[in-house]
Amino acid sequence: MKSETEIDSIAREVQGIIFDVDGVLTDGRIIYGDDGTEYKAFNVRDGASLKLLNSHIPVAIITGRRSNVVKRRADELGIRHLEQGAASKAAALTALIDAGFPADHLASVGDDLADLELFSDERVTLNMTVADAHPEVLLQAHYVSPYNGGGGVAIDIARIVLNAQDKWPF
Repeated sequence: MKSETEIDSIAREVQGIIFDVDGVLTDGRIIYGDDGTEYKAFNVRDGASLKLLNSHIPVAIITGRRSNVVKRRADELGIRHLEQGAASKAAALTALIDAGFPADHLASVGDDLADLELFSDERVTLNMTVADAHPEVLLQAHYVSPYNGGGGVAIDIARIVLNAQDKWPF
């Protein structure tokens, strides 16, 4: 982990933020109905913070799973940079960059082993995670939010990055 001063310094330069879904924007559970429908629970306050964040800094979602629910949530929040079914999160990031997402000084918020690929990507300068992340992710994160996945982590990330850039309106 980095110190609060180091996090603030890096966050000041962040030009885009990438979020994972399961375990970051949700509590990590995947619920299936008898009819095969997939359900996810998103934190409404995280949503408001993601909208605020996205109004100042481009936000992307990269997830290894495919879900109509995630597409719907991204649309509701105005997040236009979305890659689902990513076998490689670095390759998905390249596709997003090709489509207009910032190319460097990025923050990545992930919780599981698949997210470590972005943590080691040279385009990502700030690695952030949730309190209940995989132990290896906790070891490699620059910042660990005090919130569990789905429990307000986007609020925390928005506050940190926007405060560092003097864009936090509260």
